[in-house]
Amino acid sequence: MLDWLLQKLPDRHREKAHDILVLTRMDRPIGALLLLWPTWWALWLAAGDFPPWKMLIIFTLGVFAMRAAGCAINDFADRKLDPQVARTAGRPIAAGRVTPREALIVFAALLIFAFLLVLLTNPLTIKLSFIGAGLAALYPFTKRYTDLPQVVLGAAFGWSIPMAFAAVTNGVPPLGWLLFIANILWSVIYDTEYAMVDREDDLKAGARSTAILFGDADLLILGVLMGTFMVALVMVGTRSHLGWPYWAAVIATAGLFGWQQWLIRNRDRDACLTAFRHNNWLGLTLWIGIALALAIR
Repeated sequence: MLDWLLQKLPDRHREKAHDILVLTRMDRPIGALLLLWPTWWALWLAAGDFPPWKMLIIFTLGVFAMRAAGCAINDFADRKLDPQVARTAGRPIAAGRVTPREALIVFAALLIFAFLLVLLTNPLTIKLSFIGAGLAALYPFTKRYTDLPQVVLGAAFGWSIPMAFAAVTNGVPPLGWLLFIANILWSVIYDTEYAMVDREDDLKAGARSTAILFGDADLLILGVLMGTFMVALVMVGTRSHLGWPYWAAVIATAGLFGWQQWLIRNRDRDACLTAFRHNNWLGLTLWIGIALALAIR
């Protein structure tokens, strides 16, 4: 796909453009989708139905911009760690195809683009955006200083939730913060599954993660987190007075979590990666449930 998009660029620019797109994971949209679904949950709940087109466009573009920026700063922070991990050794900075300075320029450019989008909203949303930018920049460095980098990732990925409520309603009600906390729980779940893929390499390289922290209790703790996330979903549904499509989606979510537990039962690397990617369908399922429940209310 990337080669097709870049086919008309001059040869001297095509390879570098390709590496920049890989740096920002434009070839792997799963991360952007995991950020998009909670943002759409929030936009629909804040609006009480289909959100204003302006906000939908701003936040959808912002999701992809901030995810790309996060990937750039992540690879900059991990430029010495990635070469030691089999799955990440071929990344552009680790392989020497993109310089750390170029990665910082890409990060800054994407932040500026995202901020220009935020300027089209309201003062509260603009103020909240500074916290979001700080979380995005902080996350990649936390894996060196804490065993809970996935919690920081959840806050960074979920900060679009209070921003979405602020943009639509000019405030962040308790429902918005409840959804934010729920998203942190979900982020810890799927990013722990992702970290389980690299657990052995991370131990050798000195990186830290919830997958390492949980150790042999990983499946049990993930189960507890899944159950807590389900409780949060019930609270969201009752507070929002959502109808049967939402509750059908909640039941489907429980089933999807069960399938993930089955996939990772032997902690096989490929199975853990499959479980991580499977969360895209979970996020989509919940968004469909929310959208339909609000549409028929």
